[in-house]
Amino acid sequence: MKTIDLNCDLGESFGPWEMGHDAEMIELATSVNIACGFHAGDADIMRKTVELAKARGVSVGAHPGYRDLHGFGRRPVPGLKSSEIENLVAYQIGALQAIAAAAGHKVTHVKAHGALSNVACEDDMTAQAIANAIKAVDPNLIFVVLANSKLVKAGERANLPMAHEVFADRAYEDDGNLVSRKKPGAVLHDAKEIAERVVRMVQDNAVVSVTGKVIRMRTDTVCIHGDNPAAVDIARGVRQALKHSGIDVAPFKRAA
Repeated sequence: MKTIDLNCDLGESFGPWEMGHDAEMIELATSVNIACGFHAGDADIMRKTVELAKARGVSVGAHPGYRDLHGFGRRPVPGLKSSEIENLVAYQIGALQAIAAAAGHKVTHVKAHGALSNVACEDDMTAQAIANAIKAVDPNLIFVVLANSKLVKAGERANLPMAHEVFADRAYEDDGNLVSRKKPGAVLHDAKEIAERVVRMVQDNAVVSVTGKVIRMRTDTVCIHGDNPAAVDIARGVRQALKHSGIDVAPFKRAA
């Protein structure tokens, strides 16, 4: 039976301000990526999210981004040196590792957030800085990478275990990168359409771009964004569609 992981970006509230549907999504995901305080989240939110994941038996990973609370980490921060990117990623991983240890859980993976990830997908220096930071903190952490992007090459050079990711609710350009959120249609919302799309992705190891181009991609994990207003319905629909197609949902395994 083919197996796929479902991951979700969570812990993105801040103080009294709530974002997403963390409790509901943790019931449906098999791994979660937790904001580490730079683009969203704080120590209390991190602890609460880790505890929810631990109770459900869900894997937790660090979700480092640019220091950009006001812009939710979705604005590029130009001019950073490689060492600065390495430090901001290492800092955030370490923060979640400490919180997870305090809660009796363990960080298993790292996935870059928002603009940091988008830049890294096309910029070798940024991609390598992220990979180097992960390796320096713990070379056993799984690097979650956008399939076919520069993150993959960076992970290979750092000799990190990787999980190749596709997105359930995001549109793809012909080059395999995600459509910019500034463009209409970048984020998908129809739960039924998304569920059918995910099944095809997993079965075919491929995604279909906005122009209909079929792009071959290794598929280890599928992301459903927790801040999508339809996230819970999307996740339920995806899990049901995968089950009906004979595809098991389980955490991704270590794979080079």
